Amino acid sequence: MPADPNSTNGSGNAESMDGLLLESLPDEVVASIEVRDNWRKQAADETPALEFLVSDVLRWVPGSTVRVAFLDGSDALHADIVDATKEITEVCNLTLDFGVDASGKHRRWTESDTEYAAEIRVSFDLGGYWSLVGTDSNDPTVGNPSDRAGGRPHQRSLNLGGFKTNRPPDWRGTTRHEFLHALSFQHEHQNMRGPCEAEFRWENDPGYVPTQDARGVFVKDSAGRSPGIYTYLAGEPNKWPRAKVDHNLRTEDDPGAVAGTFDRASVMLYRFDSFFYKSSPSPCSPTTEGVELSDGDKRALELLYPQTAGDLETVATRAEAALSELGDGGLESVIEESPYVTRARDLAAAMAEGVRT
Repeated sequence: MPADPNSTNGSGNAESMDGLLLESLPDEVVASIEVRDNWRKQAADETPALEFLVSDVLRWVPGSTVRVAFLDGSDALHADIVDATKEITEVCNLTLDFGVDASGKHRRWTESDTEYAAEIRVSFDLGGYWSLVGTDSNDPTVGNPSDRAGGRPHQRSLNLGGFKTNRPPDWRGTTRHEFLHALSFQHEHQNMRGPCEAEFRWENDPGYVPTQDARGVFVKDSAGRSPGIYTYLAGEPNKWPRAKVDHNLRTEDDPGAVAGTFDRASVMLYRFDSFFYKSSPSPCSPTTEGVELSDGDKRALELLYPQTAGDLETVATRAEAALSELGDGGLESVIEESPYVTRARDLAAAMAEGVRT
């Protein structure tokens, strides 16, 4: 997992309980996505042709160019971010366009924009590391208009907090982790084929007496018993309720997620202190520092953004079937009056047309 600059522990010290600040999208953004996703799943459940809404809709069109722009940060920082993402685009059928001009400066966006300067809008000024997933980055139904993060032209879609002043040693891995989110990757610890759901210590040790240090971090009690994940993350610096823990950590059977073989070397695997796990060494813990893409990460990129004609044809066919159902007169019980129809139709049309050109 990319360690937040506000955290005092990025090393995975076994018993430190140093107050690890976890990656998380703003709550208001998550809430709007959950409502939208429930609609998509309902539509797909009622009409098989709309499987596209959960299986393909978050990926960008294979072979397309996705623009990236920066809100803040220096030219040198921008150049480093571009360099770190090259490992991603070298292995998939997608181009990230950072809009370099004749003077070497990269594309910028502003909080007063009314038109999209870029599909992925990067900032360095908010707390934490996070990114919207795939096409959520330019989805105007994601977040509220007044929010600083969301899918509208004036909102951040990807944040690398603290990079301007306190870039972590593994900043390249953190950058790749967040940009893979922006290309529709989910977290590896939530891979339905992995062991993490069963391996995490969700509950407290029996008899644990809630004990906090001077910072408000839940720590071992006087008898040496440890807090479980729910209790630990309820304290500083995360202060997550149980539902937020479930959303960010628990495994869900998600047909839209890339779910290959569980990959302990993936840059998408969270990096936790060992007390999060039931066993040591844990089959859920990373085997690398999470800086370089693993072979599994590269295979997943090739799967999401294929180059072969047969794979592209499959994607186009699903998009066209969805577009047909989303047209006039179809799916009255699900589609009529929904605020998400236009967005779904636009995404299906862009995929069908883009893949075939």
